[in-house]
Amino acid sequence: MPIASLVTSDSPRVAGEDVEHVEVLAQTEKPLPPVVVHRPTMRLVDGLHRLQAAVRRGEDRIEVRYVEGSTEDAFILAVQLNAEHGMPLSRRDRVAAAERIIGSHPHWSDRRIAEVTGLAPTTVSALRRRSTDQGDQLNARTGRDGRSRPVNSAAGRQRAGQIIAERPNASLREIAHEAGIALATARDVRLRVRDGKDPVPPKLHEVAKGGALADRRTARGRGEANGAERGGRTRLEPAEISDAERFVNLRKDPSLRFSEAGRALLQLLSTNALDDEKWRWLVSAVPEHRHADIARAARRCGERWLTFADGLEHGGGVRRGRAV
Repeated sequence: MPIASLVTSDSPRVAGEDVEHVEVLAQTEKPLPPVVVHRPTMRLVDGLHRLQAAVRRGEDRIEVRYVEGSTEDAFILAVQLNAEHGMPLSRRDRVAAAERIIGSHPHWSDRRIAEVTGLAPTTVSALRRRSTDQGDQLNARTGRDGRSRPVNSAAGRQRAGQIIAERPNASLREIAHEAGIALATARDVRLRVRDGKDPVPPKLHEVAKGGALADRRTARGRGEANGAERGGRTRLEPAEISDAERFVNLRKDPSLRFSEAGRALLQLLSTNALDDEKWRWLVSAVPEHRHADIARAARRCGERWLTFADGLEHGGGVRRGRAV
Protein backbone atom coordinates (compact mmCIF):
# COMPACT_ATOMS: atom_id res chain seq x y z
CA MET A 1 0.00 0.00 0.00
CA PRO A 2 1.19 3.65 -0.39
CA ILE A 3 3.46 4.76 2.43
CA ALA A 4 1.83 8.19 2.37
CA SER A 5 -1.46 6.59 3.49
CA LEU A 6 -0.02 5.46 6.83
CA VAL A 7 -0.21 7.38 10.12
CA THR A 8 3.00 7.08 12.13
CA SER A 9 2.02 8.89 15.34
CA ASP A 10 1.20 7.19 18.65
CA SER A 11 4.28 4.97 18.66
CA PRO A 12 5.40 3.38 21.96
CA ARG A 13 8.89 4.74 21.19
CA VAL A 14 8.93 8.04 23.07
CA ALA A 15 12.08 9.32 21.34
CA GLY A 16 11.04 8.16 17.88
CA GLU A 17 13.09 5.95 15.58
CA ASP A 18 16.80 5.18 15.90
CA VAL A 19 18.60 6.67 12.89
CA GLU A 20 21.45 4.14 12.94
CA HIS A 21 19.05 1.20 13.02
CA VAL A 22 17.08 2.68 10.11
CA GLU A 23 20.32 2.94 8.12
CA VAL A 24 21.18 -0.72 8.84
CA LEU A 25 17.75 -1.85 7.64
CA ALA A 26 17.93 0.37 4.56
CA GLN A 27 21.17 -1.30 3.49
CA THR A 28 20.01 -4.88 4.01
CA GLU A 29 19.40 -6.89 0.86
CA LYS A 30 16.95 -9.48 2.19
CA PRO A 31 13.21 -8.66 2.21
CA LEU A 32 11.95 -7.19 5.47
CA PRO A 33 8.76 -8.46 7.19
CA PRO A 34 5.58 -6.50 6.44
CA VAL A 35 4.68 -3.69 8.81
CA VAL A 36 1.57 -4.04 10.98
CA VAL A 37 -1.23 -1.50 10.46
CA HIS A 38 -4.41 -0.83 12.45
CA ARG A 39 -7.02 -0.97 9.68
CA PRO A 40 -9.68 1.32 11.27
CA THR A 41 -7.23 4.23 11.65
CA MET A 42 -4.41 3.26 9.21
CA ARG A 43 -2.06 3.85 12.14
CA LEU A 44 1.27 2.04 12.12
CA VAL A 45 1.33 -0.53 14.94
CA ASP A 46 4.71 -2.17 14.32
CA GLY A 47 7.50 -1.49 11.83
CA LEU A 48 8.50 2.16 12.29
CA HIS A 49 12.15 1.43 11.48
CA ARG A 50 11.22 -0.72 8.47
CA LEU A 51 8.96 2.05 7.19
CA GLN A 52 11.69 4.68 7.52
CA ALA A 53 14.15 2.31 5.83
CA ALA A 54 11.79 1.98 2.86
CA VAL A 55 11.55 5.77 2.65
CA ARG A 56 15.36 5.99 2.82
CA ARG A 57 15.57 3.62 -0.18
CA GLY A 58 13.20 5.86 -2.15
CA GLU A 59 10.25 3.47 -2.09
CA ASP A 60 6.70 4.80 -2.03
CA ARG A 61 4.85 1.54 -1.26
CA ILE A 62 5.29 -1.07 1.48
CA GLU A 63 3.85 -4.47 2.32
CA VAL A 64 1.47 -4.41 5.30
CA ARG A 65 -0.44 -6.78 7.58
CA TYR A 66 -3.72 -5.44 8.96
CA VAL A 67 -5.11 -5.86 12.48
CA GLU A 68 -8.53 -4.89 13.85
CA GLY A 69 -9.72 -3.84 17.30
CA SER A 70 -9.73 -0.64 19.34
CA THR A 71 -6.94 1.93 19.33
CA GLU A 72 -6.10 0.94 22.92
CA ASP A 73 -5.71 -2.72 21.95
CA ALA A 74 -3.64 -1.68 18.93
CA PHE A 75 -1.25 0.21 21.21
CA ILE A 76 -0.88 -2.84 23.48
CA LEU A 77 -0.12 -4.97 20.43
CA ALA A 78 2.51 -2.42 19.38
CA VAL A 79 4.22 -2.75 22.76
CA GLN A 80 4.09 -6.55 22.60
CA LEU A 81 5.48 -6.77 19.06
CA ASN A 82 8.30 -4.35 19.82
CA ALA A 83 9.22 -6.46 22.85
CA GLU A 84 9.32 -9.68 20.80
CA HIS A 85 11.55 -8.70 17.90
CA GLY A 86 13.52 -5.88 16.31
CA MET A 87 15.04 -3.14 18.42
CA PRO A 88 13.96 -3.45 22.09
CA LEU A 89 12.03 -0.63 23.73
CA SER A 90 13.97 1.49 26.19
CA ARG A 91 13.00 1.53 29.85
CA ARG A 92 11.57 5.01 29.35
CA ASP A 93 9.38 3.63 26.54
CA ARG A 94 8.20 0.70 28.65
CA VAL A 95 7.38 2.89 31.65
CA ALA A 96 5.38 5.28 29.47
CA ALA A 97 3.57 2.33 27.90
CA ALA A 98 2.73 0.86 31.31
CA GLU A 99 1.31 4.19 32.51
CA ARG A 100 -0.89 4.38 29.44
CA ILE A 101 -2.10 0.78 29.77
CA ILE A 102 -2.93 1.36 33.44
CA GLY A 103 -5.17 4.19 32.28
CA SER A 104 -6.81 2.31 29.37
CA HIS A 105 -7.02 -1.11 31.06
CA PRO A 106 -7.25 -0.40 34.83
CA HIS A 107 -8.82 -3.82 35.39
CA TRP A 108 -5.65 -5.59 34.23
CA SER A 109 -3.42 -7.00 36.96
CA ASP A 110 0.07 -5.63 37.59
CA ARG A 111 1.57 -8.91 36.43
CA ARG A 112 -0.39 -8.89 33.17
CA ILE A 113 0.75 -5.34 32.36
CA ALA A 114 4.30 -6.28 33.36
CA GLU A 115 4.26 -9.19 30.90
CA VAL A 116 3.25 -6.85 28.07
CA THR A 117 5.73 -4.09 28.85
CA GLY A 118 8.70 -6.09 30.10
CA LEU A 119 8.75 -4.33 33.47
CA ALA A 120 8.71 -5.95 36.89
CA PRO A 121 5.24 -6.31 38.50
CA THR A 122 6.48 -4.26 41.46
CA THR A 123 7.35 -1.41 39.08
CA VAL A 124 3.87 -1.53 37.55
CA SER A 125 2.37 -1.53 41.05
CA ALA A 126 4.37 1.58 41.96
CA LEU A 127 3.23 3.32 38.75
CA ARG A 128 -0.37 2.43 39.54
CA ARG A 129 -0.11 3.88 43.05
CA ARG A 130 1.23 7.15 41.64
CA SER A 131 -1.57 7.33 39.12
CA THR A 132 -4.57 9.55 39.88
CA ASP A 133 -6.70 7.44 37.55
CA GLN A 134 -9.87 5.89 38.94
CA GLY A 135 -8.46 2.46 38.15
CA ASP A 136 -6.96 2.44 41.63
CA GLN A 137 -10.49 2.13 43.00
CA LEU A 138 -11.31 -1.14 41.23
CA ASN A 139 -12.03 -4.08 43.52
CA ALA A 140 -10.89 -6.75 41.03
CA ARG A 141 -8.33 -7.12 38.25
CA THR A 142 -7.94 -9.52 35.37
CA GLY A 143 -4.79 -11.62 35.32
CA ARG A 144 -2.72 -13.15 32.52
CA ASP A 145 -5.03 -16.18 32.41
CA GLY A 146 -8.09 -13.97 31.79
CA ARG A 147 -9.59 -14.66 35.22
CA SER A 148 -10.83 -11.81 37.40
CA ARG A 149 -9.54 -11.77 40.98
CA PRO A 150 -10.06 -9.34 43.88
CA VAL A 151 -7.32 -6.80 44.48
CA ASN A 152 -7.49 -7.58 48.18
CA SER A 153 -8.29 -11.24 48.87
CA ALA A 154 -9.14 -10.64 52.55
CA ALA A 155 -12.88 -11.18 52.02
CA GLY A 156 -12.28 -14.30 49.94
CA ARG A 157 -9.94 -15.71 52.56
CA GLN A 158 -12.49 -15.12 55.30
CA ARG A 159 -15.14 -16.91 53.23
CA ALA A 160 -12.73 -19.78 52.60
CA GLY A 161 -12.09 -20.05 56.34
CA GLN A 162 -15.83 -20.34 56.92
CA ILE A 163 -16.18 -23.04 54.27
CA ILE A 164 -13.33 -25.05 55.81
CA ALA A 165 -14.92 -24.76 59.26
CA GLU A 166 -18.31 -25.92 57.94
CA ARG A 167 -16.96 -28.59 55.55
CA PRO A 168 -13.49 -29.74 56.64
CA ASN A 169 -13.35 -32.35 53.86
CA ALA A 170 -14.09 -29.91 51.03
CA SER A 171 -11.51 -30.01 48.23
CA LEU A 172 -9.25 -27.06 47.52
CA ARG A 173 -10.96 -26.62 44.15
CA GLU A 174 -14.38 -26.39 45.82
CA ILE A 175 -13.10 -23.91 48.38
CA ALA A 176 -11.42 -21.76 45.74
CA HIS A 177 -14.50 -21.75 43.51
CA GLU A 178 -16.99 -20.87 46.25
CA ALA A 179 -14.77 -18.24 47.86
CA GLY A 180 -13.68 -16.70 44.56
CA ILE A 181 -9.95 -17.12 45.24
CA ALA A 182 -7.04 -18.91 43.58
CA LEU A 183 -6.16 -22.51 44.39
CA ALA A 184 -2.86 -21.41 45.91
CA THR A 185 -4.73 -18.99 48.18
CA ALA A 186 -7.19 -21.71 49.22
CA ARG A 187 -4.27 -23.98 50.09
CA ASP A 188 -2.65 -21.24 52.16
CA VAL A 189 -5.92 -20.60 54.02
CA ARG A 190 -6.28 -24.31 54.83
CA LEU A 191 -2.73 -24.46 56.19
CA ARG A 192 -3.29 -21.33 58.29
CA VAL A 193 -6.53 -22.71 59.71
CA ARG A 194 -4.82 -26.02 60.58
CA ASP A 195 -2.12 -24.06 62.42
CA GLY A 196 -4.73 -22.10 64.37
CA LYS A 197 -3.94 -18.85 62.54
CA ASP A 198 -6.20 -16.17 61.11
CA PRO A 199 -7.06 -17.04 57.46
CA VAL A 200 -6.18 -13.44 56.58
CA PRO A 201 -2.50 -12.49 57.09
CA PRO A 202 -1.90 -9.23 58.99
CA LYS A 203 -0.68 -7.41 55.87
CA LEU A 204 -3.99 -8.04 54.07
CA HIS A 205 -5.89 -6.70 57.07
CA GLU A 206 -3.83 -3.52 56.79
CA VAL A 207 -4.63 -3.16 53.08
CA ALA A 208 -8.32 -3.67 53.77
CA LYS A 209 -8.26 -0.92 56.41
CA GLY A 210 -7.23 1.73 53.92
CA GLY A 211 -3.94 0.88 52.27
CA ALA A 212 -1.71 1.33 55.31
CA LEU A 213 0.87 -1.01 53.83
CA ALA A 214 1.05 0.95 50.57
CA ASP A 215 1.42 4.17 52.52
CA ARG A 216 4.36 2.77 54.46
CA ARG A 217 6.06 1.64 51.27
CA THR A 218 5.60 5.08 49.76
CA ALA A 219 7.02 6.70 52.88
CA ARG A 220 9.98 4.35 52.75
CA GLY A 221 10.64 5.37 49.14
CA ARG A 222 10.77 9.01 50.26
CA GLY A 223 13.34 8.23 52.93
CA GLU A 224 11.07 8.70 55.93
CA ALA A 225 11.82 6.90 59.18
CA ASN A 226 10.04 3.57 59.45
CA GLY A 227 12.00 1.27 61.78
CA ALA A 228 10.89 0.15 65.20
CA GLU A 229 13.20 1.25 67.99
CA ARG A 230 14.88 -1.65 69.75
CA GLY A 231 17.61 -1.09 72.27
CA GLY A 232 18.33 2.41 70.97
CA ARG A 233 18.77 1.16 67.37
CA THR A 234 16.42 1.49 64.45
CA ARG A 235 15.39 -1.85 62.97
CA LEU A 236 15.94 -1.94 59.22
CA GLU A 237 13.04 -3.01 57.05
CA PRO A 238 13.82 -5.67 54.38
CA ALA A 239 13.63 -3.07 51.62
CA GLU A 240 16.54 -1.16 53.21
CA ILE A 241 18.90 -4.14 53.04
CA SER A 242 21.01 -4.25 49.89
CA ASP A 243 20.86 -7.24 47.57
CA ALA A 244 24.49 -8.06 48.39
CA GLU A 245 23.81 -8.07 52.15
CA ARG A 246 20.70 -10.19 51.71
CA PHE A 247 22.61 -12.75 49.64
CA VAL A 248 25.41 -12.95 52.21
CA ASN A 249 22.80 -13.72 54.88
CA LEU A 250 21.31 -16.46 52.73
CA ARG A 251 24.69 -18.09 52.21
CA LYS A 252 25.17 -18.29 55.98
CA ASP A 253 21.94 -20.25 56.48
CA PRO A 254 22.83 -23.94 57.18
CA SER A 255 19.40 -25.12 56.02
CA LEU A 256 20.34 -23.93 52.53
CA ARG A 257 24.08 -24.66 52.52
CA PHE A 258 23.80 -28.28 53.64
CA SER A 259 21.34 -29.56 51.05
CA GLU A 260 22.02 -30.19 47.38
CA ALA A 261 18.95 -28.28 46.26
CA GLY A 262 19.79 -25.40 48.60
CA ARG A 263 23.32 -25.12 47.24
CA ALA A 264 21.98 -25.20 43.67
CA LEU A 265 19.55 -22.39 44.52
CA LEU A 266 22.31 -20.28 46.09
CA GLN A 267 24.43 -20.82 42.98
CA LEU A 268 21.61 -19.60 40.73
CA LEU A 269 20.98 -16.58 42.95
CA SER A 270 24.67 -15.69 42.94
CA THR A 271 24.59 -15.21 39.18
CA ASN A 272 22.05 -12.41 39.67
CA ALA A 273 23.79 -10.73 42.61
CA LEU A 274 25.66 -8.27 40.39
CA ASP A 275 26.06 -4.54 40.82
CA ASP A 276 25.02 -2.02 38.16
CA GLU A 277 28.53 -1.85 36.72
CA LYS A 278 28.61 -5.60 36.11
CA TRP A 279 25.21 -5.52 34.44
CA ARG A 280 26.39 -2.69 32.14
CA TRP A 281 29.47 -4.78 31.36
CA LEU A 282 27.23 -7.70 30.33
CA VAL A 283 25.10 -5.39 28.17
CA SER A 284 28.21 -4.21 26.33
CA ALA A 285 29.02 -7.81 25.41
CA VAL A 286 25.81 -8.30 23.42
CA PRO A 287 26.13 -7.53 19.67
CA GLU A 288 23.43 -5.29 18.26
CA HIS A 289 21.91 -8.02 16.07
CA ARG A 290 21.32 -10.14 19.21
CA HIS A 291 19.75 -7.43 21.40
CA ALA A 292 16.18 -8.65 20.81
CA ASP A 293 17.05 -12.34 21.30
CA ILE A 294 18.95 -11.77 24.55
CA ALA A 295 16.28 -9.37 25.85
CA ARG A 296 13.57 -11.97 25.17
CA ALA A 297 15.60 -14.72 26.85
CA ALA A 298 16.27 -12.48 29.87
CA ARG A 299 12.56 -11.67 30.24
CA ARG A 300 11.66 -15.37 30.15
CA CYS A 301 14.23 -16.07 32.85
CA GLY A 302 12.71 -13.25 34.87
CA GLU A 303 9.22 -14.70 34.43
CA ARG A 304 10.44 -18.07 35.77
CA TRP A 305 11.93 -16.38 38.84
CA LEU A 306 8.65 -14.50 39.40
CA THR A 307 6.71 -17.77 39.19
CA PHE A 308 9.17 -19.31 41.66
CA ALA A 309 8.74 -16.32 44.01
CA ASP A 310 4.94 -16.56 43.78
CA GLY A 311 5.11 -20.22 44.75
CA LEU A 312 7.17 -19.42 47.85
CA GLU A 313 4.97 -16.51 48.90
CA HIS A 314 1.83 -18.64 48.61
CA GLY A 315 3.32 -21.53 50.56
CA GLY A 316 3.44 -23.79 47.52
CA GLY A 317 5.97 -24.84 44.94
CA VAL A 318 6.60 -24.72 41.22
CA ARG A 319 5.08 -27.29 38.92
CA ARG A 320 5.43 -27.18 35.16
CA GLY A 321 6.50 -23.56 35.24
CA ARG A 322 3.56 -22.41 37.36
CA ALA A 323 3.21 -21.66 41.05
CA VAL A 324 0.95 -24.08 42.90
